[in-house]
Amino acid sequence: MQDLYNVYQNSYLFVFVFLLLGILLPIVALTAGKLLRPNKPTPAKQTTYESGIEPFHQSWVQFNVRYYMFGLLFVIFDVETVFLYPWAVAYDKLGIFALIEMLIFMIMLVIGLIYAWKKKVLTWI
Repeated sequence: MQDLYNVYQNSYLFVFVFLLLGILLPIVALTAGKLLRPNKPTPAKQTTYESGIEPFHQSWVQFNVRYYMFGLLFVIFDVETVFLYPWAVAYDKLGIFALIEMLIFMIMLVIGLIYAWKKKVLTWI
């Protein structure tokens, strides 16, 4: 029983060390970067830079909601490819169950695409 306790205690130690490193490494890297980089602010460096063009009007511009909808649809179908790739690589090992599961996943995405099409989210004008 004592050996089992030591195993669990060691695993918590690994988690603690990993957590500590995950917190300390970015802090050390950012602090070292701040101390080592040259810092000579000028008015030209502090202006907004947009494709090499100087800003000439107010930066608060109201965007159309459709841009966000297109972005959201892009993210959805991008995540779909992330799920499709491992399935395609391991298809031989997974068998018919994985095929049915992926077909259900694809049908759900097609239903979402049809819904977006019916709501006229995909029309650009």
